[in-house]
Amino acid sequence: MHEMAICEGILQSLENIRAKENFDKIKIVRLEIGCFSGVETDAVQFSFDAVTRGTFAENATLEIIQQNGKAYCMDCANVFETNDRLMPCPRCDGINTMTYGGDALRIKDLEVV
Repeated sequence: MHEMAICEGILQSLENIRAKENFDKIKIVRLEIGCFSGVETDAVQFSFDAVTRGTFAENATLEIIQQNGKAYCMDCANVFETNDRLMPCPRCDGINTMTYGGDALRIKDLEVV
């Protein structure tokens, strides 16, 4: 499962942060996931709970922040937010668009004790 490996990487990052910041437990992890990242948020939630069991991050709340991508219309130069790579331009209804962004997968911040 791809999401399990992602959560193992997140736990490793949390361990690295813990070593630098010297805290006991994590209360909340805010994770930013882009709509074009290819990551299934429900699977990440399930995997996070499994991966953190028995660790300093056990029982931490995982808050997932969905990040939209953007698109640029090459017909009318409009820039707009989207979570659909095939969405036509809302200004001119053109389909000659290019998407970008929305591919993030990062720890945004933590609440610790």
